[in-house]
Amino acid sequence: MTRFILGRLLLALPALFGLLVLTFIMLRVLPNDPSAALAGENATPEQIAAVRKAYGFDEPLWKQFVIYVGQVARADLGNSIISNRPVASDIAWRLPATIELTFVSLLFAAIVGIPLGTMAAVWHNSPFDHAMRIVTVGGLAIASFWFAIILQIVFSMDLGWLPLRSRYPDGVPPPTDITGLYLVDSLLTLRFDQFWASFKHIVMPAFTLSLGGLASIARFTRAGVLETMQKDFVHYAEAAGYARKRIIWVYVLRNSVVAATTQIGLLFGALISSAVAVEAIFDWPGVGSYAVSAILTSDYKAVLAVTLVVGVIYAIVNIIVDVVHAMLDPRVAENL
Repeated sequence: MTRFILGRLLLALPALFGLLVLTFIMLRVLPNDPSAALAGENATPEQIAAVRKAYGFDEPLWKQFVIYVGQVARADLGNSIISNRPVASDIAWRLPATIELTFVSLLFAAIVGIPLGTMAAVWHNSPFDHAMRIVTVGGLAIASFWFAIILQIVFSMDLGWLPLRSRYPDGVPPPTDITGLYLVDSLLTLRFDQFWASFKHIVMPAFTLSLGGLASIARFTRAGVLETMQKDFVHYAEAAGYARKRIIWVYVLRNSVVAATTQIGLLFGALISSAVAVEAIFDWPGVGSYAVSAILTSDYKAVLAVTLVVGVIYAIVNIIVDVVHAMLDPRVAENL
């Protein structure tokens, strides 16, 4: 297993480097000039040229990239050209909010999607199965921003059950900062009142973000269970008199969730991308809103840093998914 994990780590490094190269080139060939944004709206061409020279934007593109790669190798993501604060500090402050939102969304999608997909396969071509097909197609088709606004209107404005925006009640001290994840920190300090407040704030954005993932996981689980139920070992277990519930939930499900677990890893990156709109609607102080602000202000170092950090997290999550995949099916690790 150690060899398997090391192999996956080595495979992730070229992908991360390629991501860095692609993002750097795309940002530097855009017509927006970060020097002009930094100098201000009323800056003269001479002032813009001075800013360009001071920040090294007048150097050849390859030299700028080499300098940036050297900074990244030293764990230096540079300073924001807009706020003049270290980009790493800005991301470190915002990243826990995005991670918490993403993982709660994935957890909800997996907890709900896997059982629904399993039941749809067990009751194949039943009214429940047909209803699940409609629900999953709808979950993939519904725009997250539209669904978020509907949830806000119903559960915040009309019913008043859940907060409309933000991560925590305004004017109230947040949980003690241990991990940066409010739900976890409140449990670690046994502050259940803070846990409830954090939970109420994350319910709507997490449910909005999980909708597409839930539909995908349910569909992959359904397909996997249907395929596994045709295997010889399942027919043998049925002939041997094993209880149908035991066959489905113990033997069939374990051999069917491999595709679903792979899908969860792929969904992680998609959810972080989708979190941009959700964070904006719910005023969630995460990396997505930070990235949007950086793009609008041509703060290319902040955009590069966000891309790299999200890419690293995405690679780590996929390695974890591969390990889980190998635990469920040892043949995966043996074939490496």
